[in-house]
Amino acid sequence: MPTDRAPASLQGEEAYLQLLGEIRVGALGPGARLTETDLARRLNISRTPVREAIRQLEADGLVVHQPRVGATIRTLDYSEVMELYEMRTVLEGTAARLAARSASEVEIAELAAINEEMRAPGLSGQRLFTLNQQFHLTMLDAARNRYLSRSVEALQKTLLILGPSTLEEASRATEVVGEHDGVLEAMRARDGATAEALMRRHMEASHKARLRQLRRRSEPVNQ
Repeated sequence: MPTDRAPASLQGEEAYLQLLGEIRVGALGPGARLTETDLARRLNISRTPVREAIRQLEADGLVVHQPRVGATIRTLDYSEVMELYEMRTVLEGTAARLAARSASEVEIAELAAINEEMRAPGLSGQRLFTLNQQFHLTMLDAARNRYLSRSVEALQKTLLILGPSTLEEASRATEVVGEHDGVLEAMRARDGATAEALMRRHMEASHKARLRQLRRRSEPVNQ
């Protein structure tokens, strides 16, 4: 066997991450077909790791198998989007409350540093998404509750189906930084109730921004 090729399991993980990234940026949207032969050719790997990647995406709830069609990216209906954001509001609010109680000064300083970097002008939507993700993951770590972290991780993966982040909009990016500032202030004061209330408000604002984004996508283009 060739020694310069990655093992199938490693190739499968790399293919999974590649497809996950394409789902996040909208390159693979709801209803898109995942054909093993096409993906193997495009990713320059064999069908076995592609099959592993598709199975992992299916386990994540991002891919479904349809009769006579095969594997496709799952489509979320309006009620599912509402339910996902309702759960996100509850989970992230709880994380903020727990983090206000448990976060070390170093963790709070790291959250502040991440948010300060988000304030820098001219950042790409991709960079803002990454920093925002780091902010929320750091807060989850500071909450010291592994079951909460697992629940949020599963929910966040499902939200990837919705495509590009609302942080692609400059106005929303500015609002997010200000909303983070409020949560941070409450965490520094060790005020769990206020941190939870402000994080819930932050999630509700994100929900509204997402609905606006989805509505604009569905609007017909004037010819």
